This record gives sequence, C-alpha cells and structure tokens, in this order.
Amino acid sequence: MKIVAIVQARMGSTRLPGKVMTPIGGVPMIEVLLARLARAQRIDQIMVATSADPRNHALRDHVQRLGYACFVGSEQDVLDRYLQAACQAQADVVVRVTGDCPLIDPEVVDAVIDRFFGRSLDYVSNVSPATYPDGLDTEVFTREALERAARESTDPFDHEHVTPYLRRPGLFRTDAVCHVKDLSGLRWTVDEPADLAVVTQIFQHFSPDIYFSWKQVVALQDQHPEMFAANQTIERNEGSTMGTGQKLWKRAKQLIPGGNMLLSKRAEMFLPDQWPAYFSKALGCRVWDMDGREYIDMSIMGIGTNTLGYGHPEVDDAVRQVIDQGNMSTFNAPEEVYLAERLVALHPWADMVRFARTGGEANAVAIRIARAATGKDKVAICGYHGWHDWYLSANLGDETHLAGHLLPGLEPAGVPAGLQGTTLPFNYNDFAGLETLVHDHDVGVIKMEVSRNMGPKNDFLHKVRKLASDNGIVLIFDECTSGFRQTFGGLHKLYGVEPDMAMFGKTLGNGYAVTATIGRREVMEAAQTTFISSTFWTERIGSVAGLKTLEVMERTRSWETITEIGLQVREKWQVLADKHDLKINHWGLPALTGYTFDSPQALQYKTLVTQEMLAKGFLAGNSCYACIAHTPDVIDAYFDALDPVFGLIKECEDGRSVLPLLRGPVCHAGFKRLN
Repeated sequence: MKIVAIVQARMGSTRLPGKVMTPIGGVPMIEVLLARLARAQRIDQIMVATSADPRNHALRDHVQRLGYACFVGSEQDVLDRYLQAACQAQADVVVRVTGDCPLIDPEVVDAVIDRFFGRSLDYVSNVSPATYPDGLDTEVFTREALERAARESTDPFDHEHVTPYLRRPGLFRTDAVCHVKDLSGLRWTVDEPADLAVVTQIFQHFSPDIYFSWKQVVALQDQHPEMFAANQTIERNEGSTMGTGQKLWKRAKQLIPGGNMLLSKRAEMFLPDQWPAYFSKALGCRVWDMDGREYIDMSIMGIGTNTLGYGHPEVDDAVRQVIDQGNMSTFNAPEEVYLAERLVALHPWADMVRFARTGGEANAVAIRIARAATGKDKVAICGYHGWHDWYLSANLGDETHLAGHLLPGLEPAGVPAGLQGTTLPFNYNDFAGLETLVHDHDVGVIKMEVSRNMGPKNDFLHKVRKLASDNGIVLIFDECTSGFRQTFGGLHKLYGVEPDMAMFGKTLGNGYAVTATIGRREVMEAAQTTFISSTFWTERIGSVAGLKTLEVMERTRSWETITEIGLQVREKWQVLADKHDLKINHWGLPALTGYTFDSPQALQYKTLVTQEMLAKGFLAGNSCYACIAHTPDVIDAYFDALDPVFGLIKECEDGRSVLPLLRGPVCHAGFKRLN
C-alpha cells in the first residue's frame, strides 16, 4: 500500500500570515518541516497541499524547487483538498501533517503508522486523545475513509478541519497512540507570533542540527522552562474552535492598541472570546462574518450610523458615481456647498457650516470656533462629546467628573495638566447646577446633548438658552448621535429651542464618513480667526453620501419609521419582562433604545443574551439601534428567539447560577447611561 504524507500549508493564516515561509535559522519553516518529515522510514512520498489563493504561489514554487510535489486545491474545503491530493498521488494511506508543526518528529510519525497497520484500522492518531506535545500531531487514515467522509459529511467544520468526521464514534475503526506521560500541555506548534518566538529559540539552541529529536526538546524544556514561557497560556487547538474573525481579532490586539479604533466595537464589549468581530458583507439589517455566517443586526447597527440600513442602494450608487468621476482633486468638491445649503435650509437659525469626517473632529471644531468667538476658555458640558483633550480634561484631578457622562473612571492619561479646570461638567435637567457654574466661572461655552435618555423637565432647555443669551455664552447642541432620529434635522427642533451651533454625524451619511458643524454667522465666522483645516475634510464621498441620505430620509420620512420601531421594540421588551416576571429599566432615545436588567447580575445577563442570540443568528445585546430595514417580520423573529433567553434569565434570578451557562468571560461594561 502506498503511504503518502500530505502536509497542509497556506500563506493566508489569519493569526500569523505567511508563517509557513517564515525563516527559522534562515530557512523557510516549511523547508525545515519537510526535511525532518523526510526522515520517516514508513512514508513513500511527501506532498504539500495548498490552496488556489494567489498568496500561495511563492509557497508552491518553493516546495517544487525542493523536489516535492505540490497540490493546489480548495481554500475553504480542506477535506476536499486532501482527497484530491491523495487521488493525484495515488495514495492508499494518507499521513496528515500540518504546516505549522516544524518540530514534527519522524520517530513519532513512524510509530503512528506502525499502529495503523498493526491493527488494520481506518484511522489512528496521536491527537485524540492528545498526550504528545502540541506540534507533533500525526494522523493516519485510508483514502477510502477520506472519500467516505467527503461523501457523507455536509458540516462545514468537517470540511475545514479534515478529520473530525473520521473520529465520530461508531463510523470507523479507530485507535490512538498515547504517550505514557501526558505532555499535551507543551506547545511547540506555530500559530501566533509567540509560538514562532519559542520555536525559533529551540532551533537556535540546537543549531546547526535541525534533526534533533522531540525527546531532546522535552529535556530542554525541563531544563530551561523560561525559553518556552511566551506561548504557554495559549490553549491547544484553540484555532479549531475559533472563527476567522476571532482569530483576526486576536491578531489585531498584537498590532493595534486596543485591537481597533472604536471602544464600542471591541469584541470584549459584546462577547469576549466568542464575538465574530469582523464582517465580510452588510446589507439592510443583515451582517455576514468572515466565515460567511449571516446574522440579523438587532444591536447597534454600525454604532447608529445606518438608519437607512446597510448598503442602501441609492446612497451607494451615488458614491459609486463619485468614485468613477474622482473623489479628490486640486479643486474643491461642489457637493460640500450643496450640502451646506441643505443643512442651513433645514435649520433656519443657522447661516454657515463646516464639515469634517468624524464626530470627535466636529466636536473639536465646534469648541475651537466657540472659544474663538467668545475669547473665553471655559466650557460647561453635559453628555458625551468624544475623545479630544478639551473634553477629557474634565477628569483631570478628579476622575469622577465624567462618571455621569458615559465615561465613568476614565483616566485622562496624555491630556495636558494645564487644561485642568477648563471643562466643567453639569448634569442634565439640573439648571441650578449649571447656573452656579456660570456664576462661579468665566464660562464662554455651554455644550450639551439635547437628550440621550430623557427629555427636558421644567423648561430646562429654554432656561439654558436664556442663561446663555443673558451671559454672552455660545450654546452648542451636540447632535452627532440624536440628529435625524426624531425629526428631519436636529432633535432641538422637537423642543423648539435654537442653539448657536450644532453638530451632526452618524446618520448624516448612512455609513459614509461626514459630519457637520452648523451655526450662526456671527459665531461661525470666528473660524477665520483661528486655524481649522484638514486635507480629507475636502474629499467628495462624504458630501455626496450626505446629500443622497438626506434626500432618501425626506422622501421616506425615515425618522418617523425608526422612532416607531424603537417604541415597539421597547414595548415588546417590557412585555417579555412582565411575562417572565423580570424587572428591566429602559433608556435611550426611541430609535436608540436599550434596557438593563434590574439585578446585581445585569452584566452577566447581558452577556448571556448576546451569547444565546448569536447562536440563533442575531447580533443582540441589551440595546437596539433602529433602521428602516427592521421590518415587522424581522422584529417578530427577534422576539421569538429572545423569549426563551428571558426564561433562562428568570431561572437565574430564582437561584440557578448564571456563570456555568456562559461559554466565555463576562462582557466588559460599556458606556454608562445618563440618568
């Protein structure tokens, strides 16, 4: 019988791209692996099986230059890749080795092959159960068994990982090669940068010999455990249970501080160790992860950016036309003038507009202009206004100052100490507190959210307007979040209060980057007395997307639709809570609605909801940012899925422990809601 070792290898590893061609002692890792594997006595041929991805061309060429056969097959269906490779090699028996195991030992390989033939098996390995160090994994099986697995199994997991179907009880004649001592906790494979560092040190220790035995490595680890410490916390076969997005998130955290650019999108805010983290496609209210799994987004819909749904065809078509015509040039984009005119027409109190691309930028622009207009430094603030120094300086000297403004306990590291006392927080609906700030400090600017969770009481906004007017203070409404959700324009239109300046973001471009700061002429012209300028504020896509988004909003009256959806969702949450005798507290604007379980275990329950709903095909926590794609059938399906989860939480409130129900850590606490 012809025995062919097939080494699966590719350059597109999510956690460590290009790892199989990474040099170890100056030699590509795949070359080291093949040289060691070639010393196995029982193997008739070695073949590398890679995929048709163009990134693998260099791998294929290198393997062939070394004199080994290389089969090119499916990227995702690795089982089929193995089967086709085995057929091409005319293998009767396949020895499976993976390209991330450069310490593969010929003695171990031969021992597993001997067990296979000694007991007339269909499948045998040293991985189930695992007793050898991770990195010596060897599986041996007949081509006939592989053909049967490919024919009978439709599970994507089986096709991605090749052999799980062969290990299912009762289907095949199987056996295992076990070591007398359980060494499965030793990690010698290469999946992540820490693994590569450890394996590189091992080869450096034995250099120039690359044929040292696995038992010598065990002895080395006993003598110098510090050489192996870097990767010992990584779980064995972690990759087989992680989706592509989870692997990429783990890689991202090694490259990007925090893993990404936005706190609210970090996987730990949703479902640590389980959240798919990255998307491949989004349309309407549906999102596909990097493995092609489809989810209905009943969560934060791009952090509230897509009230028209993901990929609205009219907005996207307008953007595509811009791409064809050119997005940037030495000239200015005319659309920024048209968008400015549109925003002023929607807010007759305003005369002028400045554009940016992010909410944080718009907030910083507004503060700079307002300070320039008044000639005063001190700003009274209420609500969340971004990440810039001017805002975070409120926490200098006392980290509790922003505790009621979404960011409790945030350390203002990196914010100049000289800014202390320039930003002064006040609480929503506490007019007396604001009045005291104005009287005790030389306040030049009042900056606030019109509303985040509750509306104004006792003419609060009107009193703020009068206080600002009486004291020559510029009043700014931050509508980056609230704009175009309950009115066609700023939320302040609902309450009949006109600011001196306002900012809009999130909804304005339906997912494309554009923010606007609008204001009265006498305030906005102060921008000419200071320096506010940025190259990419002049790009064309944002303005075009904003114009088309406003057009669609006006025609569909989207703000009415999403407000009604949010109110329905809030009502149905309460119905479920009442059904299961649970207490919940509601918060947020109707179109940005959320709830919190009234329980000391609220965060655990939020994690449980996210976990269980993810398994049912929903992105869902304890908030829902409405979009017009949230049709009645979508909402009904969401609540049908949520009902038994509330029942499970009721069991926990009645005494069942919630932690054993969680398949990973509890999610991190996010932004704090305003009371």
